[in-house]
Amino acid sequence: MAQNDFDRRKFLRNSLIGGAGVLLASPLIAQEQDARPEPAADEAPVITRKLGKTGIELPIVSFGVMRADSPALIKAAIAAGMVHFDTAHGYQNGKNEEMLGNIFKDYKRESFVISTKVKPIDAGSGGETEPGAVKKAFLEKLDISLGRLKMDYVDILYVHDRSSRSAVLSPEMLEAVTEAKKAGKAKHVGVSTHRNEPEVIRAAIETGVYEVVLTSINFKQGHLAEVRKAIAEAAQAGVGIVAMKTMAGGFHDKERTKPVNCRAALKFVMNDANITTSIPGITNFDQLAMNAGVNRDLALTEAEQSDLALLDGLREGLYCQGCQQCVPNCSKGLPIPDLMRAYMYTYGYADNQQAHTLLKSLGLGDDPCAGCAECTAVCAKDFALSERIGDIMRLTKVPAEFIS
Repeated sequence: MAQNDFDRRKFLRNSLIGGAGVLLASPLIAQEQDARPEPAADEAPVITRKLGKTGIELPIVSFGVMRADSPALIKAAIAAGMVHFDTAHGYQNGKNEEMLGNIFKDYKRESFVISTKVKPIDAGSGGETEPGAVKKAFLEKLDISLGRLKMDYVDILYVHDRSSRSAVLSPEMLEAVTEAKKAGKAKHVGVSTHRNEPEVIRAAIETGVYEVVLTSINFKQGHLAEVRKAIAEAAQAGVGIVAMKTMAGGFHDKERTKPVNCRAALKFVMNDANITTSIPGITNFDQLAMNAGVNRDLALTEAEQSDLALLDGLREGLYCQGCQQCVPNCSKGLPIPDLMRAYMYTYGYADNQQAHTLLKSLGLGDDPCAGCAECTAVCAKDFALSERIGDIMRLTKVPAEFIS
């Protein structure tokens, strides 16, 4: 029997079907009428860490809800002791938040931790030029998110997808999150970043306002040492760190024949004690069982270390680290890292909806490379950029209602 099959059966038997135990025993998630059994005597304890100065203590693996659409899966995670669930205003066009709201309305509010992310509009976009327009739109989106979640507040509110120091230091956004906290709509505030992570993390520390940073980090990052250095600085300053993109795209190839050893990749990241928790995307019970297991065991086996070393040695992959080395040499100045992220969503995560939403938000049409006889942009990871852009942009021609 394969190890994954064994883990899944054990998880289902202990946590979902038999009710004889839970993988992650946590008093946080228990309801008044739910007296949970103690974990088995030979079961390793759940590894938990404190999230900066927020006072929140979490298991090292949490639930990234972005691609999940099954209430049964969320309830299974709750039964298994998962406490922290991460969503965003734009995920599944709002349905992701709505699903969580319909589930968590039946639980005590203090028994779980919800984070959501709101991406600010660009200043001047959509005719928005008046002072305060960005702040106003951000807070309006937050109110919509709270309505979907059926909650008065979120535990963590992120200003989503920041990639520069200036974006993090935006006075308008600092005012917005401060106002959200003062109004009781967010207990804690932070920023999320997909690229330029060290710069963003250090800017968040500088503000003295942001309490949490949600950052990309994985074994494929060429600048991993600098990311870890910035994370250590954040930990020293009391800024909590949550990890994402830990699986480096999930697969190494478009054909999905070379999977990343996701358990190993997750352990690799979470062996850094300066990182509080991670939010890997979970879409099925096998993934839930695997991720929940890491909460009790961070030791990398020799085989897992070998898997990571093998994949790290391969130049290409699906994960774009957002270094932007390609951008200056692109004659059209295209947002290539965003296009590569959409490519990863489709071929790594099989999430065409998220890729379609991202591509449409860029407003590039369906053939942004038109007129270029030869691609002059060069990728640090040797991605065939023009080929990948042409491939993924086909998705923009498909109506949103036909994408799942």
